Amino acid sequence: MCGWGEGVGALWRGLLGGGTAITPLRRFDTSRYRTRLAAEVPGELGDGEAPLRPRQRLSLADRFALAAAAEALAHAGLEPRRDMARAGVFFGSSTGGMWESERFYARLIGHDAGRPLLSWVTSQQYNGPGDAVARWAAVEGPVETVSSACTSGAIAIAAAADALREGEADVAIAGGSDSLCQLTYAGFNSLRAVDAGPCRPFRSQREGMSLGEGAAVLVLETLAHARARGARPLAELLAGAGSCDAHHMTAPAPDGRGAVHAIQRALAEAGIAADAVDFVNAHGTGTPLNDAAEWQALLATLGHRAADVPVAAPKASVGHLLGAAGAIEAVATVLCLREGCVHPIPNGGEVDSAAPARVVFGEPLHDDLRIGLSINLAFGGSNAALLFERWDGDGA
Repeated sequence: MCGWGEGVGALWRGLLGGGTAITPLRRFDTSRYRTRLAAEVPGELGDGEAPLRPRQRLSLADRFALAAAAEALAHAGLEPRRDMARAGVFFGSSTGGMWESERFYARLIGHDAGRPLLSWVTSQQYNGPGDAVARWAAVEGPVETVSSACTSGAIAIAAAADALREGEADVAIAGGSDSLCQLTYAGFNSLRAVDAGPCRPFRSQREGMSLGEGAAVLVLETLAHARARGARPLAELLAGAGSCDAHHMTAPAPDGRGAVHAIQRALAEAGIAADAVDFVNAHGTGTPLNDAAEWQALLATLGHRAADVPVAAPKASVGHLLGAAGAIEAVATVLCLREGCVHPIPNGGEVDSAAPARVVFGEPLHDDLRIGLSINLAFGGSNAALLFERWDGDGA
């Protein structure tokens, strides 16, 4: 679920097409802000099979999460409310139902016409998306929400893998969900961290990020459980690791040391060398500081190969999904491995000579991809790294 529409197919077609879903924002008035763009989920989203009524009690972020979870479970061949006895939910979010709370307040003070609905306030909490998925699916295992800014989705996926390894669950519904709201839009504009046009990761003329919204979900399960039910995995999550550089509230350490620690810990956990990484799904926000620090992290971990390893940057296509960024980028990483290609980055431009990542422009880069590294960085110095390997087993 993203600016390209509902479903994995819409995401993959959008990424492969080399265009961008970052367009003029319609949800609220942007005339007061420096910028006017975002990757907004198009159309009206229903709540599908979800037995949660009335619909008003669900925030947009909740409904994004339910749509993504329903698709993921269906693709995995698992049924909500039936196969969930040893299942858990692990979700990332940064604002939950903030958009609905903003609508409530605007009506409460008379700024907008109409009666403020209390149901808009009840959907405020940032654990709402994960809890909505847990109630809909009737999971009986652990339910956890991670809120660590832009690493939330990635850390939730890593936490899900830990729960599987520790025997707390056999199946984990892991991902993240966030919706656009005025709080985050105004905040990033105030920081002057947003590009007036669609963001341009690793380009010399980059001026900032672009916001987006949506949700993404991976179904994780132990190999024994998958084999017992005859499922064929799409990929293996080799490792997930986090770190904190404690450098600055909103800026990464210039040398990328926080990302370096996360990547190195993930490699150590997976028991593989950095030379095994075939491509990188970068955090790639398009801000001058983030891209420069991330390049330093790639240099420190990949060494002489850093300028040769292909780099994908989905935020140029779907915007920055904040608490859900790590989740949708994990899905994109798995798709790249499964399809054997790295999707291109839109908007062209000259690559920054001070951060000469091998970004893919124009056409998808087809290659024999076995291992992909997905990186996320966040405010507060939080960093996360996930390592995925293409599944070549028989799944039996």
